[in-house]
Amino acid sequence: MARQRDPYEVLGIQRTASADDIKKAHRKLVRQYHPDRNPGDEKAEERFKEVQQAYDLLSDPDKRKAYDRGGFTATGGGPQGGGPFGGFDAGGFGDILSDLFGRGGGGRGRGGGRTGPRPERGRDLEVDTTITFPQSIEGVQVPIVVPTTERCGTCNGTGAKPGTSPKVCPRCQGRGVESQGQGLFSISQPCQRCGGSGTIIEDPCPTCRGEGRLRTTKRFRANIPAGVKEGSRVRLPGKGEPGTNGGPPGDLFVTVHVETSPIFARKGDNVEVEVPLTVPEALRGAEIEVPTLHGRKTLRVPAGTRHGTVQRLRGEGPPKLGGKGRGDIHYRFTIDVPSSLSREQQEAVEELSRVMNGNPRSGLFAQAKGGS
Repeated sequence: MARQRDPYEVLGIQRTASADDIKKAHRKLVRQYHPDRNPGDEKAEERFKEVQQAYDLLSDPDKRKAYDRGGFTATGGGPQGGGPFGGFDAGGFGDILSDLFGRGGGGRGRGGGRTGPRPERGRDLEVDTTITFPQSIEGVQVPIVVPTTERCGTCNGTGAKPGTSPKVCPRCQGRGVESQGQGLFSISQPCQRCGGSGTIIEDPCPTCRGEGRLRTTKRFRANIPAGVKEGSRVRLPGKGEPGTNGGPPGDLFVTVHVETSPIFARKGDNVEVEVPLTVPEALRGAEIEVPTLHGRKTLRVPAGTRHGTVQRLRGEGPPKLGGKGRGDIHYRFTIDVPSSLSREQQEAVEELSRVMNGNPRSGLFAQAKGGS
């Protein structure tokens, strides 16, 4: 480097930065400039070294104090310290490598290698079920059939023939990971011999062929709560596939489909009903019976009700999930105009037209003329 830059400037932090701030800045920049993410980029490699040197200095409380008092001279000869990357904190840098390249299926921790396969949670399962609209309002218990797996009873889930047991993988010595050199670093990845389990099966179980699990079909009864909507998901904890190596089972998710109702249309927490009115009912008003989710009720239609007017019945809609009350029913009025008229009806319409002889469209022309 042409000059020794201020380590605070290199990491982009203030001189009052805490140890946690220093670590966060370091992790961010190492991810950005790591040579494996910037192959062949000499500037990125140089920046990477500079970042590591700055972190080495500022992460050491004694070195940081010395630098704050007297600069690089006070630290003993510059920011590089005793090695090409300033003797960086291997533990903290190991975390960054894990973030960059993965943890190799469990791999090694800082304290050394593991000695066997780690417990793994079972896979979640998903199924669909269809219920009627009334069932979605009241709630229902439905049967669920789920293709899944279960632990093999012959080998008790080990995958090994009865009387035998899995062997420690000779390639990774049971660690489940193997290391490969990447320049100055050693990168861990899942063992190719055992697939990361740390063990191999020399004599597979004849029933499950070494899998430790068998395909099966399970039956459950799922409680679908009142008020569910189309596409709602109900979770059945622990009803998914079994875990491996002592791990917990997964969950079962039931996606609920609701059949449409010929009367009620779901609108969020509410339902909507289309109610036809005759022309006289719309003009003079009326009292009419309307359907509810639990029978009938009488509604008063005001005189002069227009097509598309909505009247709300509060608290008579579907239950809200979580016991938070109920939605509403919206009644949307439509004017029912007959397609043909009897002679008597025709005479009545003509008389009505004579009495109500105003032109509701007259304003349109005035507005059009004014806007032209």
